[in-house]
This record gives sequence, structure tokens and C-alpha cells, in this order.
Amino acid sequence: MQTDASGAPVRLEYVRGRMKWEASPASRHQKALRRIERAIESSAGAMSGCGCYTLADVLIRFPDPDGSRKRPDIAIFCAEPPDSDEALEVLTSAIVEILSVGYEEKDLGADGARFYLAYVPEVLVVDPRGGVVHHYRVDRPPVRYAAPITVELQCGCRVVL
Repeated sequence: MQTDASGAPVRLEYVRGRMKWEASPASRHQKALRRIERAIESSAGAMSGCGCYTLADVLIRFPDPDGSRKRPDIAIFCAEPPDSDEALEVLTSAIVEILSVGYEEKDLGADGARFYLAYVPEVLVVDPRGGVVHHYRVDRPPVRYAAPITVELQCGCRVVL
């Protein structure tokens, strides 16, 4: 999948037995991604030991029966992820997705945040145009915030949105 898509102007994911594609992100999406990624750090006084390592647009293989592979906009890891030329098989501590026009269902629908929550304890979905942050956690119903806001993640990281 990765090799076939190299050089293509699309991003591919394989979710629940179906291939999904989206156009390469526009500048608003990319600028929001970079701004958010730079704003992720360990929470003050956090005792979790989480290193808050981030990777943008990295392919991750999930342990579902279909072997789904998704590219979260930002994956947050507590331990430094391994160097790899293939999809990572290490699950993240949290995920941040940035909404793009026309792809809202991809991030907010069944194959987006709800899919991730089966494997990742926390997901943030950010709408950079509307200034809304959707915060999903496995232990409670989703919450919506107005940006700007600082969110303390369960893993011990803080992110300014």
C-alpha cells in the first residue's frame, strides 16, 4: 500500500477491509498540524513518565481482524517509536486529527475517532475553521470545546489547541 502510493497526490488508508483515500492536505490543515504538533509537551508535574513523542502522518497497523492501517494526523507516543520503513505496529497514547473540508466524516465518523477508541485511549479532532475541538476518551462521552484551549491528556501530555 505504501509503495503503491509513493509519489501519488493522495493519502491511503485501509480500514475495516476497505481502502480509503483523501487528497493531500491543504495549507490550512498543514499549518494547523504543525502548530499543534509544536504545542505538545509533558504536563507540568506529570508523574506518568510519558515522553510525548509525536509523529505526523505515520502509517500505523491496528490489531483489528482486518489489519487496518491508518495515518493519524498526529500520533502521540509515550516511548520513542521505532524507526521503520513499514507501518508501525506500536499503538499510540493519543491521536490528534485535523478536519479538512469534505473529509469531516472520515475523522468524526465510524472509521475515525470511534475506530481509534477501540485501540487508543484518547482522540482529539480539531476543526481549524470552526474553532471546535472534539475530545473523545474511552472512559466518558465525547466533549466539545471552543478553541483556544489547553487539553491535559491522560497519558501525561498537554496540547494547546
